[in-house]
Amino acid sequence: MTFLHDLSNRLEEKREELTKWMNEKRSSIEVPIYGSVDVRDAGWKIAVVDANQFPAGFNNTSHSDLPHLTNRISEHIKRNNPNCKWVHIYPESHTRNQGYVENLRTLCKLVESAGYRCTIGNPELEGFESLNGIHGPLPLNQVGVIDDVLMVNGKQPDFILLNNDLTDEGLQGLSSPHILPNPQMGWHNRKKSMHFKHLRPLVEEVSEIIGIEPWHLLCDSFVSENKCLEKETCRVKLAEEVDVFIAVLSKRYQSLGLDREPVVYVKNNRGTYGLGIMTVTSGQQLLNLSNRKMKKLMYGKGTTDVEDFLIQEGVPTLMKTEEGFPVEPVVYLVDGDASSWFYRVNAKRDDIGNLNSPSAQFVTSDQEPGYMTHAHNWHALVAEISMLAMGLELEAMKAS
Repeated sequence: MTFLHDLSNRLEEKREELTKWMNEKRSSIEVPIYGSVDVRDAGWKIAVVDANQFPAGFNNTSHSDLPHLTNRISEHIKRNNPNCKWVHIYPESHTRNQGYVENLRTLCKLVESAGYRCTIGNPELEGFESLNGIHGPLPLNQVGVIDDVLMVNGKQPDFILLNNDLTDEGLQGLSSPHILPNPQMGWHNRKKSMHFKHLRPLVEEVSEIIGIEPWHLLCDSFVSENKCLEKETCRVKLAEEVDVFIAVLSKRYQSLGLDREPVVYVKNNRGTYGLGIMTVTSGQQLLNLSNRKMKKLMYGKGTTDVEDFLIQEGVPTLMKTEEGFPVEPVVYLVDGDASSWFYRVNAKRDDIGNLNSPSAQFVTSDQEPGYMTHAHNWHALVAEISMLAMGLELEAMKAS
């Protein structure tokens, strides 16, 4: 079923109204300087399933999109710091992830192309003169913190561009009026469930404009808190809730004439890199978890423990390569704008599986422009709404 694709003309008919709505929201909500989202397109549902505040794959974006990415970065920096001449990128401390190093290289080129001086480094990388990337070494600058001020080679940058998801902790002991994205949005503080909480009312407004049910543009979900999977009595209750959740999805599928079994994702409510994720088709599977699978599910990035889980509706993808491998779009956004696409392809997963695994490959739209280009406007729409939701997340954090 390609319900939403069949409504693409209606989406374009509502383009002026949607653009007005988007501009009004952006005038009142502080959209992040950048972000990325994973989109699942089942035809009958197109939804953001994960939203990342600190995208780490700029090296996978299309070469033809680089000028647009550059312009959007420039516009955001000018608006927030009009006197800026020097941007410092504060990276993750990955010394062996060559793909991440290439992400930094590309991000630095974008900043330099926008007319700024660009340096890279963080205090944890002290002693490293460079990081080894796919295309050779990437020079680093010596960084230190003096009186809570980040100093690069003894001088203070005008602007700090965070490319570190702050899983372990925030930028403790570091203060600056010009740090973006806001450190409060790091995974030490942020939860995925909060994003979907703020996303829902926005999608409801857009769905009313288009004239469709919000369900077609949202992933349903609920949260299991306080390490529930480690407690037997709590796991029994959670299993019952999962069964009810699946029954509701099954009823919806039947109403749409979908002949497939609902699947739900159990996700770490914090963090990235596809860690702490499993799929289940019944609550009983949670009760039957082996110790090995339990440990794998409880594994988070670095040394962090998994405390809360997001129980999320699984959205299958109808996007496939010629060989039949499942595909999902990853949208990169700068200044709230869907500025570039690439596609995650995984030959070892099926259409409902988690494609974000070591077996994934990335294909740019330059390499394969034919991946459902007719659906790009839907993908852009849900991605840009997601950035508004991210802005609302930050507003809520500041107010708390």
